[in-house]
Amino acid sequence: MTEPVSAAAVPNPVPNPVPNPVSAAEFAAIAARTVVQVAADQRAHVAAAGRLFSDCIAADGVIQAFGTGHSEAFAMEIAGRAGGFIPTNRLSLRDVALLDPEGKAVSNQFLERDPGTGLRIYEQAPQVRPGDVFVIASNSGGNGSIVELATHVKAQGHPLIAVTSMAHTQGIESRHPSGKRLFEVADLVLDNGAPYGDAVLPLPGGGAACGISSITAALLAQMIVADAIANLLAAGLTPPVYLSANIPGGDEHNRALEDRYAGRLRRNL
Repeated sequence: MTEPVSAAAVPNPVPNPVPNPVSAAEFAAIAARTVVQVAADQRAHVAAAGRLFSDCIAADGVIQAFGTGHSEAFAMEIAGRAGGFIPTNRLSLRDVALLDPEGKAVSNQFLERDPGTGLRIYEQAPQVRPGDVFVIASNSGGNGSIVELATHVKAQGHPLIAVTSMAHTQGIESRHPSGKRLFEVADLVLDNGAPYGDAVLPLPGGGAACGISSITAALLAQMIVADAIANLLAAGLTPPVYLSANIPGGDEHNRALEDRYAGRLRRNL
């Protein structure tokens, strides 16, 4: 007779290892795939944006870049950084707060949502000229300041490039009185490939973590700049590009080029 085996004598089965859905490795893998996908999907739109940039600069224009929230990082990629174009401005909600003579804007936590902010940002930009190109980044594309600035930019006849998440913006309602979102106003739209809500790692209890839009927006910004520089070189022009201020001669190089656009660039806010 076979003797029964006690339960204590049977080792607990080892579960099959399951990849951790929330980890640095998983985010890196998703980010790498998304970067490749966005670069491929947006190639034609990047080329069109690069042409708008190079035509603007060749005609002595300035690139005016704006973003709110984390999309401000996109504007920082475009304006005033090493390897980027000299004739650029980073417009910001901070401009409204710092340049407000009464100081009321500083305490307004809803500046981004206020349509009136958009017009003030345009009016406070230094010496905007008709040929200047505007590029506005907003993952959601629905806040009042974003849509109002875009609407005013178009009313003034400027070319307008939008960088947004089509998955997100098509899933929201606009906070602007017109009911429009950024992509519905712009001449050219680049999709940053971020999902609705931006975050890409699903959490066990619901929701998600780790946003992707800043990474893909930075990619698109540098791709546009690269194409614009290529266009200028092909036309026999020397691209007015910043050197790092942290290398010998960088300051002197940069100041000499900035002087060509005296009064049209803001570098002190």
